[in-house]
Amino acid sequence: MRTGGIELCVVELGDPELPTVVLVHGYPDSKEVWSRVAARLKDRFHVVVYDVRGCGRSSAPKPLRGGFTLEKLTDDFLAVADAVSPDRPVHLVGHDWGSVQGWEFATVKRTEGRIASFTTMSGPSLDHFGHWIRRRLSRPTPRGAAQLLGQTARSWYVYALHTPVLPELLWKGPLGSSWPGVLERVEKVGGARSAAAAPEEAGYPPPSLPADAAHGAWLYRDNVRARLRRPRTDCYAHAPVQLITPTGDLFLSPRLYDELELWAPQLTRRTLPARHWVPRTRPDQLTDWIAEFATAAESRSPARAPAPARRYADRLSGRLVLVTGAGSGIGRATAFSFAEAGARVIAVDRDAEGAGRTADLARLIGAPAAWSETVDVSDEQAMEKLAVKVAEEYGVVDVLVNNAGIGVSGPFLDTSAADWKRTLDVNLWGVLHGCRLFGRQMAARGQGGHIVNLASAAAFQPSRELPAYATSKAAVLMLSECLRAELAEQEIGVSAICPGFVHTNITATTRFTGADEQEQRRRQRRASRLYGLRNYPPEKVADAVLRAVVRNQAVVPVTPEARGARLLSRFAPHALRALARARPRL
Repeated sequence: MRTGGIELCVVELGDPELPTVVLVHGYPDSKEVWSRVAARLKDRFHVVVYDVRGCGRSSAPKPLRGGFTLEKLTDDFLAVADAVSPDRPVHLVGHDWGSVQGWEFATVKRTEGRIASFTTMSGPSLDHFGHWIRRRLSRPTPRGAAQLLGQTARSWYVYALHTPVLPELLWKGPLGSSWPGVLERVEKVGGARSAAAAPEEAGYPPPSLPADAAHGAWLYRDNVRARLRRPRTDCYAHAPVQLITPTGDLFLSPRLYDELELWAPQLTRRTLPARHWVPRTRPDQLTDWIAEFATAAESRSPARAPAPARRYADRLSGRLVLVTGAGSGIGRATAFSFAEAGARVIAVDRDAEGAGRTADLARLIGAPAAWSETVDVSDEQAMEKLAVKVAEEYGVVDVLVNNAGIGVSGPFLDTSAADWKRTLDVNLWGVLHGCRLFGRQMAARGQGGHIVNLASAAAFQPSRELPAYATSKAAVLMLSECLRAELAEQEIGVSAICPGFVHTNITATTRFTGADEQEQRRRQRRASRLYGLRNYPPEKVADAVLRAVVRNQAVVPVTPEARGARLLSRFAPHALRALARARPRL
């Protein structure tokens, strides 16, 4: 389409009768930065992406100087909005300079009534930024000075882009050719180029990158100094705003948004443990939040934001959490605890009905989304299929909780090879499959994550009656310690949770070796009664799981007996060995 002497390349996806979402890219990107998000949104919305002037397949203004002002970018946006959604306001989403532009669109009078909602990430309003600087200079404090210095250091590239000629030479020379590698190393942004692909699916970064980046330097030159020196005083958002803040952004401090409620009265805040290029690294999470916010704006109801009172909501809201053995007991309690913190939950269990019930209740408790999957964690091929399905349908898991396990009790000489195989297949190999498959996906994404493995106090407390179970859990503990050392450089935490006697249904399904069926049932009933008398709830173990994730704890003994056994294993192992000889009365 043509506007103001500029040819803009506009791509539409989805049904034009649905609400329209306009995705605006940043610098030095083109519309292809949104391909993963657009593909996920197109079934629910009319999705529009366009190359900003001077980028991709859109033409550049002549002359370049003065051709990239926010006023002219606003003209472009209005032309696009009028063409793709003439009768309804659009939902605006911006990243980086797309967000900087978006703030202009969402605060100037001439766009009022054309924007139904605005989702912003990794790009502040230049006017708000100017006022932010002025407040800290007019009332200097040590904290304010530190914030100014910190953001000044992060903004080094802004000064570089104001230098004449040099940025153009670098982008059209070594920087342009090496940029994909820089993104991969620093941001873990992948994606192969494909010149034959359709525009909305073309590779990222596109071949036009060097020219796009050279032209885009004028975004900074035409706007930054002028707006920071004389920020507008009427820069109030006239639409609901959703702020998504990547906590690991290398270029923008989260402190920039401290007083944003002054300018955006209808503000919803989100945080994401990611770096700057979230449209490429976290499309699954962005899609859910964009869709939820736009849907709420369409219905004129407030979007569901994590309640401040929820424990750990500021750290876990929106995270994708997969819990195995989630059909009951500790697994179900853990899924519920993550749901209460606002996480999205995948409940996995070999009991389809139990997993489905957990997912249903998780949604009622507060999970923005919850799903159930049926799988036997000891089945390697089934776990591989699950990992592929989860990545394709839900995204890369942020937190993996390997909880599924079974109990077996009886002397070593009474424990058959089949009993050993069954115990190790579930308790150890189930954990290995989860760590290998989902841990590999976390590492490939390059945005960190956390793995929680449910071990047991039996991992460091020997017992004559639990050789198979204790061996499997000791292996899980050591596996967790080894993985923690290996994956630390990938920013993936690993925790081993070691409960003691917890009141769950594991006692009702524990196999007692060397006993006939009648004796099996008798011992199961007696063990269940004893655990019931102990009455240590699984919810406390779930709290320990969340705390381990938030604090990145290595080994977490949960119950008093687990903590005591852990201490004895370190300082009085002979006492534990003496206790191991005791024969429990079952």
